[in-house]
Amino acid sequence: MDWHSSDIQSLHLIDQELGDHKFTPAEYEIIRRVIYATGDFDYPTLIQFSPQALAAGVAALSVRTPIIVDVPLVQMGILPQLQTTFANPVYCGSETFTRPQTEKSRAAFGVETLSRRHPTAIFVIGASQTTLSPLLELVQADEIKPALIIHTPVGFLPQGREELEKSWLPNIMLNGQKGGPGVAAAILSGLIDLAWGAYGHDLKDQARSR
Repeated sequence: MDWHSSDIQSLHLIDQELGDHKFTPAEYEIIRRVIYATGDFDYPTLIQFSPQALAAGVAALSVRTPIIVDVPLVQMGILPQLQTTFANPVYCGSETFTRPQTEKSRAAFGVETLSRRHPTAIFVIGASQTTLSPLLELVQADEIKPALIIHTPVGFLPQGREELEKSWLPNIMLNGQKGGPGVAAAILSGLIDLAWGAYGHDLKDQARSR
């Protein structure tokens, strides 16, 4: 992501406000991105990383693993950055054609449909609270094995969050009622930059040698 001088100044102010912290450098980069996107300094206490979440996400991005999102706002938030880095394919659940049904939201049913086509994808759930539980059922049935789950819907309905927290799945999630697509996009944006910093030069060298 290209930063302008005003962006850098804002990030510096965030650093000053947060001061000393217990996060790893990679975790801190994600957290400051979310604060920058939202203006909310509560997120350091809300964002939760599973032990291998960042390493798994970086590795998956570097091999152009498909990304499945629940709503267009997440997709629009990350596409420009992906187009200049890894160019991972991005699929949106709420824009996926599915049969009419009433048991699940359009986004939830679309993400479930896409998960069967791309069982090892990165899943980014930014808005649909009912999407996580069906995904976890597919995991338990050994039908899918997500590379990473990012889960940030506004948390009025804690459906599946406790199960995700206790699972082996690499995940980044929120505890509490704050969240939304913008938070999901900010987390993934930070992850893309971390991955590009780790693997981008190798990919550029490969491109030059062709």
